Amino acid sequence: MKQTLLFIRHGQTTWNVKHLLPGQLPGIPLTETGREQAERLAEALKVLPITAVISSPLERARDTAAYLGRARDLPVWIEDGLLDTDVGPWAGKDYNELQKSDPLWKEFVRDPTRAPEGVESFTQVQQRVVAAVERWLKREETGNYPAFVAHADVVKLLLAYYIGLDVARAGWLSIDNASVSMVELEENQRPRVVAIGWNPRPGWLTPPPPPVISGASPVQAQGASEEKPTGESPA
Repeated sequence: MKQTLLFIRHGQTTWNVKHLLPGQLPGIPLTETGREQAERLAEALKVLPITAVISSPLERARDTAAYLGRARDLPVWIEDGLLDTDVGPWAGKDYNELQKSDPLWKEFVRDPTRAPEGVESFTQVQQRVVAAVERWLKREETGNYPAFVAHADVVKLLLAYYIGLDVARAGWLSIDNASVSMVELEENQRPRVVAIGWNPRPGWLTPPPPPVISGASPVQAQGASEEKPTGESPA
C-alpha cells in the first residue's frame, strides 16, 4: 500500500519574531500572521485526501493542526514523540546573541550530533521522531494520507531520514513556518520526496527593502532602488 506523508511546520509564533529558542517550552502562541498562515495552508491542502492529523503536543503545533482538522472534520491526535528539540538551558534565549557569546552553542550549531548535557542531539531527536511516525503508520486509523504537524527541526530530521541525508546536515534544509513537505512510501521502493518546505506564500518570495542612500530622502532612495544596473561605470 502506498502512503503519502505530510510533514508540516507550525505557523509563525511570537518567539519566532523575537528570535528566541522555544525548545519544548509550553505556552508559545501563534501570532496573527501565524494563524493566517495556518488557515491559508489548510485551505490550500483541501485538495488532498488527508486521512489523519497528528500533532506535537506543543501549543503552536496543536493550533496549526486544528485548522487542518476543522477543514476536514478530523480529530487532532497528539503525539509526544513529535516534540521540538529539547535545548535545555538555551530555551528562551536569543539565538543570535548565543551565536555571538556562547562557545557551546556555536559548537552545537557546527555539529548538532554532539550536544552538551541536558540538550538533545540531532541524532537523538531523529530517532525519537522517526519512531513516532513509524508507530502511527502501523495504526489503522492513520490511513494512507496522514499529516504530521510539528517543528522545524522535526521536519528537517524526518526529511533527512527519508532522503538518506547525513543527520548532521539536516540543518541545511530550510523549512518555513506553515509549510508542508511530502514523502511517498511504497513497499519495495525507496522513499520519494515530492516537496520540501512548500507553502502558498513562501518567505523567500518577500522582496528585499530598498537600499538606504546616505543623505537621500525616502523618495529619492526608492527611485534609486528602481534604477536598472547597466554594468557600466557611473563615471
